[in-house]
Amino acid sequence: MDYSIKIGGEAGQGIQTIGDTLAKVFSRSGYHVFTHQDYESRIRGGHNFFQIRLSDKPLSASRQGIDILVAMDKESIPLHKPELVENGQIIYDALAAGIKEASGMPGNYLNIPFEGIAVKEGGSKIMANTVATGAVLGILGMGLDLFIEIIKETFKKKGEDVVNINIRAAMAGHDYALKACTRCSFSLGRTSYSPLLLISGVEAIGLGAVSSGCKLYSAYPMTPSTGIMNFMADKEKEYGIVVEQAEDEISAINMALGASFAGVRAMTGTAGGGFALMVEGLSLAAMTETPIVIALGQRPAPATGFPTRTEQADLQFALYTAHGEFPRIVLAPGTPEQAFYLVNKAFDLTEKYQVPAIIIFDQYLADSQWTFEGFDSGRIKYTDYRLREDKLNNISEYKRHAFTETGVTPFAIPGASRHLVVTDSDEHDEEGHIVEDVETRIKMVQKRLLRKLPLLRDEISPPILYGDEKPEIVIVGWGSNFGIIKEAVDELAKTKSISMLHFSELFPFPLSNKEAPSPIPLPRVEGARGRVKFDYLSLLNNARLAICVENNATGQFARLMRAETGFEFKYRINRYDGRPFTVDELLKQIEMVLEKNKAS
Repeated sequence: MDYSIKIGGEAGQGIQTIGDTLAKVFSRSGYHVFTHQDYESRIRGGHNFFQIRLSDKPLSASRQGIDILVAMDKESIPLHKPELVENGQIIYDALAAGIKEASGMPGNYLNIPFEGIAVKEGGSKIMANTVATGAVLGILGMGLDLFIEIIKETFKKKGEDVVNINIRAAMAGHDYALKACTRCSFSLGRTSYSPLLLISGVEAIGLGAVSSGCKLYSAYPMTPSTGIMNFMADKEKEYGIVVEQAEDEISAINMALGASFAGVRAMTGTAGGGFALMVEGLSLAAMTETPIVIALGQRPAPATGFPTRTEQADLQFALYTAHGEFPRIVLAPGTPEQAFYLVNKAFDLTEKYQVPAIIIFDQYLADSQWTFEGFDSGRIKYTDYRLREDKLNNISEYKRHAFTETGVTPFAIPGASRHLVVTDSDEHDEEGHIVEDVETRIKMVQKRLLRKLPLLRDEISPPILYGDEKPEIVIVGWGSNFGIIKEAVDELAKTKSISMLHFSELFPFPLSNKEAPSPIPLPRVEGARGRVKFDYLSLLNNARLAICVENNATGQFARLMRAETGFEFKYRINRYDGRPFTVDELLKQIEMVLEKNKAS
């Protein structure tokens, strides 16, 4: 069983509400779910859609074919009808959408008066999305128990009357669809599954931060990072976190740096435009050796670009932005599960080595929802690397930037003892005071950069290898393309010797033929050789064909790999229209490359 449902309509029609609610019902029923959205940067109007894929087997990407199209506006039908599979079903409200219903319409069109039922049962057309949700569940042959539970959870603060009229609207939509859709033949199979965790990329980043002991999150709202702030704010009282909406991104990063210097784990988040304002603060973190985690959400640019679309075009920005030479950590999760653990790794490494850590993601991963059996909190690492009061009192002399063999100085907390803790944005000596001499400058650069960098590189895990261990074809990707490439490889592996090589820890660039000390688990990928010792460069060089897949125009990761390893991809598949690949689209692109390579 593998069905895809697309809800199309205008902003303000509750498209996301329908999608989120259906995803919750399916995941609580124990079905595997994958969702993604496409929406315009406006409060009302335009055309948006929310796509849900559900199955009795694990999912990691969207497919092109649609089984059920819920058309909440007139544009949805001509736009998305070509995606409908042979026995697919279109449900729509002819009157509300301004569609003239004719007796000669094909059997896969089903007119359900969403607004009319909403007015009849609840007195307001605002509940049309509740009716539509009930109708979809009716078409699928599912009961309403879980949906009713969700309605009660959602509207309990608004009173019993609001709960009851929404339940009536849901039941009416459900019953109407059951009776009217005489040709519907959807079958979800058995329902004795255990509920699954449904989580998006931004929620997983936030959960990773909370689990890692983050006590301050400061940010200015900017898509696609705003969801992290919303998540953290929701957990603020429960976990004693301070969440501050700053006046701008300059303030946000400096607030986080101040909190970190004062002794707590701190984080900020933004998108590319906001990160541009943070670059001086990033250099300040490096010079003062103050730990900080930055969540960098990518979207199409330059300038405002496509503020609600997706792209992987900020990799070079994350790697090289800010003035001066200093080490940094850049991690790019491919799934919400990886995001959860990689955020924890970022907090650990930023504090252990006192260098900035960047979690780079994109709009697609931010909004996509996945289902998991759960995350293993036992894998979360928490080591307090700071010198607290009891340890500080046993030290006769303390220097904030003392020279050490590793370049890492014991990190004391100001005011925690009799010792003075000093730092400065100017070049400074071991005690943190401003200097001008050449000798100290050379030693400080060696301390901050040259001694730390090799140690950081040893912490970086190698890429995931999924598929044939000695493949003829290797598809390489990074970040959010994990699930799309994985499912494409699954399909192609039926007839070809093929593998996926996925990078999620990008800088320092992972060494080949090494075993990582801190593995990140793989999300339900059977047969994957993950964070184990293997020579990925030999694998690439021995393959007949290696293809790099990225959501940018210039192949930023391919350029990084060439710069770091000397390996150059003969073929690249790049998409830069602001939309993610679907599995079907990527399969077509790969087949075209294979044909081109055969011809040459």
